[in-house]
Amino acid sequence: MNVVLLEPEIHYNTGNIGRTCAATGTALHLIKPLGFSLDDKYLKRAGLDYWADVNLTVYENYGEFINLNPRAPIYFATTKGGAAYTDIRYAPGDFFMFGKESAGIPETILKSNIERCVRIPMFPGARSLNLGNSVAIVLYEALRQNDFKSLVTSSDYLK
Repeated sequence: MNVVLLEPEIHYNTGNIGRTCAATGTALHLIKPLGFSLDDKYLKRAGLDYWADVNLTVYENYGEFINLNPRAPIYFATTKGGAAYTDIRYAPGDFFMFGKESAGIPETILKSNIERCVRIPMFPGARSLNLGNSVAIVLYEALRQNDFKSLVTSSDYLK
C-alpha cells in the first residue's frame, strides 16, 4: 500500500502518518511544497523512533509524482467524494492521496479523477477529520480487505 500526502502543512500530522506507515509496511510519498523541513525535530518526535523505518519518497510537485507513477491506482480522499471509502475494493499496491490540512486536494485534480474520489462519512456540518486519523481510517480498511497481509494479528499473540 502507498499513502500520498499532497503538500502537507503540519509536521505533527506527517510524523504521525509516517509512524503509521512504518508500522504497516506502507510506503509514504510526500509531494512538495511541505509546510516544514524533513529535518524538523517535531516531525521526528511525532514519528518517534519509527521515522528511520519509513519507506519515504519525496517529489518536487504533483506533476513529478504522476510522471514517476504513471499507472498508479490512486484513490483521492476528499469530503467531496461520491463513494464511501468502504465501498471500494482495494488491492495491494494501491495509492491513497490526501490533501493539505487547510484546503484538501485541489478541485482540478479531483474533477479529473472523480471516479476514484472517496470520502469518510461524517455527521452533517462536520468539515473534516484530522489528517492522521483520515489516513489511518482508509489505510486500515484497505489492509483489512487484504487480510492484513504481512502484519502481525491477534492470533500471533498469547500462544
